Amino acid sequence: MNKEIQRLVDRLNAASDAYYNGREELMTDYEWDAAFDRLKKLEEQTGIVLPDSPTQNVSADNVAGKKEKHEFPALSLAKTKKVEDLARWAEGKPVWLSWKLDGLTLVATYDNGRLTKVVTRGDGHIGTNITYLSRAIEGILQTVPYRGHLVIRGEAVISYPDFEKFNMESEEAYANPRNLASGSLTLKDINEVRQRHLHWIPFTLVYTEGEIGSWGERMAWLERQGFHPVDRELISRPTAGNIQAVIDSWSSRVTGQALNTRHPAADPQCFPYPVDGLVITYDDTAYAATGSVTGHHATRAGYAFKWQDERAETELDHIEWSCAASTISPVAVFQPVELEGTTVKRASLCNISECERLGIGGKGTKIAVIKANKIIPKVVSVVERTGIFHVPETCPVCRSATEVVESEASGTRTLHCTNAHCPAKQLRKFGRFVSKEGVNIDGLSEQTVQKFINLGWICEYADFFHLNEHALQLRAMDGFGDRSVSKLLAAVEKARSVEARRLLFALNIPLVGQDVCNRLLSAYPLKELIRTATESTDDDVFSTIPGIGPEKSASFVRWMKDEDNQPVLQHLLAELNVRQASFAPTGSSCQGLTFVITGDVHHYKNRNELKAYIESQGGKVTGSVSKSTDFLINNDVESTSGKNQKAKALSIPIISEEDFIDRFAQGSASGLPAQRTEEALFQD
Repeated sequence: MNKEIQRLVDRLNAASDAYYNGREELMTDYEWDAAFDRLKKLEEQTGIVLPDSPTQNVSADNVAGKKEKHEFPALSLAKTKKVEDLARWAEGKPVWLSWKLDGLTLVATYDNGRLTKVVTRGDGHIGTNITYLSRAIEGILQTVPYRGHLVIRGEAVISYPDFEKFNMESEEAYANPRNLASGSLTLKDINEVRQRHLHWIPFTLVYTEGEIGSWGERMAWLERQGFHPVDRELISRPTAGNIQAVIDSWSSRVTGQALNTRHPAADPQCFPYPVDGLVITYDDTAYAATGSVTGHHATRAGYAFKWQDERAETELDHIEWSCAASTISPVAVFQPVELEGTTVKRASLCNISECERLGIGGKGTKIAVIKANKIIPKVVSVVERTGIFHVPETCPVCRSATEVVESEASGTRTLHCTNAHCPAKQLRKFGRFVSKEGVNIDGLSEQTVQKFINLGWICEYADFFHLNEHALQLRAMDGFGDRSVSKLLAAVEKARSVEARRLLFALNIPLVGQDVCNRLLSAYPLKELIRTATESTDDDVFSTIPGIGPEKSASFVRWMKDEDNQPVLQHLLAELNVRQASFAPTGSSCQGLTFVITGDVHHYKNRNELKAYIESQGGKVTGSVSKSTDFLINNDVESTSGKNQKAKALSIPIISEEDFIDRFAQGSASGLPAQRTEEALFQD
């Protein structure tokens, strides 16, 4: 029995270390809970508790950096899967129920209204100072109205949609949002962290100099400071029945059962962030502080509730290899089972390492499946292995050779296609093509595009306009029905008529964003623009167009001359009716003048509309104040902003929006640009 205790301690500590530090998952939550419960039971039976037992210690993150002792220890909560335990713990006193967020705990400290430090939880007593990353984490305010000493504990989390998007575009797929969040805080580049879209959600007001005796009022006070603390609900009479009713209501926000959604995490009415349970907290904070500390728990600080994962055994039919932007990921397809009120027949296996860890076999292998935290279908174990797990030697999309790549950081083995031009690697480009800023195929997400790529339906841009050829197969796919397919095909047909500037942006030409598209098309009709680029012997042929320059001109010309791009463009143009607005000025009230616009506008819908009016009157709009600027438009004329200060230093007039309309928009009813004429350039 001593050997089993040691084995469980070693296994749980190794899994926790990987879990808290963004490395490859060694154990699922389901397996960890089962092993933890077994260890706790053995410790109670034998009285043997090892010094490094996870029942006695807070799991620590190993984020590199300057270590810092917590002013107030960040201890963990006792956990249960029984509602009766929660009711017994509450003792009939009012309690608040909130999410148990599944991310990384960060402690933020403020003094005199300013953020002074952000520290990871670490082992609960000593964490890592990551203040330099605070501006990259949404929800961590840099300043607050309160001027005293303030300490707040919160959770850094990544939403399911952001996690899925990152995994599609990343070189290394992460097992879950929690894993990605913890891995993100090991990065040094603040811009790279910002791209992960971490959100910090406060869940405890640890300290403030003012006396606030109610936990609910403490959360409301945080809101008045500008924070967005964790969702919560008061249970005035916490009987087992009352608590169960609230848990059921909150559970529906996770599972989406009440909404009958196929993918609840993506539904705007469902909670988008990962949770691994719920927490109840006494409203009476003075009473909560009277609890003792046992092991690594403060007995009255709160009590965590974890859902009983519904488990089902089924039989593997096959492994489907799904291509994303950079990896080819295995997906288990099995005999359908009912879990959490929904039918489940697929579950991601993440990567080759996870398949090897589980011991996945071939067709007929018996597997155990759960919906982790009631959301994500997950294979938790192999019950009986049959056959052999095969890693494909060719890409399922383009049939090029594959290669297995092992990460130096985590040792994770992932599968990749060796073809740089594989359609699956163009997912981000296809996403931009169908976006609202592109040709605007309404309702077509990157996730759906990825499915179409894996089915071989989308290899180049023109293929989107042949989706009607797959209508029968579409209607048979999960998540599609007659109505949704009809809407999608109608959106495709509508997208055939497209403005030239949107088409040019949709082509994903390097360095050619929306502004560059407008500038190029203001100088040339699209047909002539394409002809000039393909026939010119000079890469800088467009460099004299204001705002283009030699680098952007060369990028545009190289793309148009590329032998691989030319047929793609011609195939696409054959499907489209392209229109181009005339960019010739319709007036001259701003002729020869250069403006800079800053701050909010009130008379125009937005700054772009004001910019369009100026350009329609022969004027020019730039982004920064310089000697060539004639006017700075800012409704806050007396502002001390950098642009105002520079304008004053250069003696450039600063005018309000109303001043502008009085001087330059008289004679136009509202100062809006006149309707521009359009001509059809390419027609099917």
